[in-house]
Amino acid sequence: MTAIASGLLRRMKVAVEGCCHGKLDAIYAEMARLEAQNNYKVDLLLICGDFQAIRNWRDLACMARPQKYKENPDDFHKYYAGEKVAPVPTIVIGGNHEASNYMWELYHGGWLAHNIYFLGHAGSVLVNGIKIAGVSGIHKQYDFGKGHHEKLPYDSSAMRSIYHTREYDTRRLSLLPSPHIFISHDWPQNIDKHGDWEDLLKRTRHLKPDVMANKLGSPALIPLLQSLKPQRWFSAHMHTRFEATYPHPDEHAAFQAPPSATITQFLALDQCLPERKFLEVIEVDVPSPNQTVVISFDPEWLAINRALHPWFSRTQDQPPIPDDQEARNMVAKELEWVNANIKKGENGAIPVEGWQTFVKTAPTLGSNGDVKEEQPPAYTNPQTVSFCKMLDIEDKVNM
Repeated sequence: MTAIASGLLRRMKVAVEGCCHGKLDAIYAEMARLEAQNNYKVDLLLICGDFQAIRNWRDLACMARPQKYKENPDDFHKYYAGEKVAPVPTIVIGGNHEASNYMWELYHGGWLAHNIYFLGHAGSVLVNGIKIAGVSGIHKQYDFGKGHHEKLPYDSSAMRSIYHTREYDTRRLSLLPSPHIFISHDWPQNIDKHGDWEDLLKRTRHLKPDVMANKLGSPALIPLLQSLKPQRWFSAHMHTRFEATYPHPDEHAAFQAPPSATITQFLALDQCLPERKFLEVIEVDVPSPNQTVVISFDPEWLAINRALHPWFSRTQDQPPIPDDQEARNMVAKELEWVNANIKKGENGAIPVEGWQTFVKTAPTLGSNGDVKEEQPPAYTNPQTVSFCKMLDIEDKVNM
């Protein structure tokens, strides 16, 4: 990071990648190529889903993909085993092609491997002061209003429904102040109408029916875009690059903290393949005195988790969630609890590594008991246990 005159702001180089599909080696190689070509150093990498955190063959049995894509575990298992380490801090979300059993272990977020942090099914963190929020999965209306009911072993239905975004997760995100960056796998519905959609259709003709019917993207994400008003929104899923500029009414901007953007710059990126536009690097002003990149918990997100945890359902039935004003009142009260009970560092941050440390919960690829085409048992991840202990909430993930 390059210091600005005050010494309190940094221009952080943030790389953003579309669909990973397990190709971590190629992604980091392309990032290194851009660094050498442009004479800069990337500080942080964001990956917008289909990450495929496959630790072993049994994880592959939990991924909803055609069998031909399950013959190769790709790259992540090397990072999980410690054979390789991510060269920069990497934050990821889930898509619709995942080792959903591993993502569920870390529903609230946590380290998938050294230097690779999963934001959770929904989440928000602070990276040297910049608020990065996101949501995993894709939208299917028939599962949106359900609870998180799936349990191992997954049948063919649960193997898919587990990555369908839930209203409980988007409602929690809606209570956040405006983040600087938001990442999702799905696109917000109709975002195509705020960019060159005609060019989009020339390149991706299979999207034409949804574009013309105003159905492209997730209907659950457009209200989040409108209420959160992030400065930047990144997505993947459609396997193409697409830019849009989404305007926001500014009559309420003065009441946001930090102030809301009057526009959101949207960028979708492609999947990691040769000659595809899957990786870009942006610069972001970051308020921080740190000389290294530190991922910290977002106190407001922690307060939201405490406030709405009673409505976290582990059955198909999702109890009605409190209305917006009632929920915000609850969050304000819980923020007082967070500030009073969770110890902060010298700079007022709550570093994630103070509570969560990467630990292997499943065997590495090819080790004893790693059987092809057989789903694993459910593993209890100490990071989830620690997160719940920090917030003094019931661990419903490991029920």
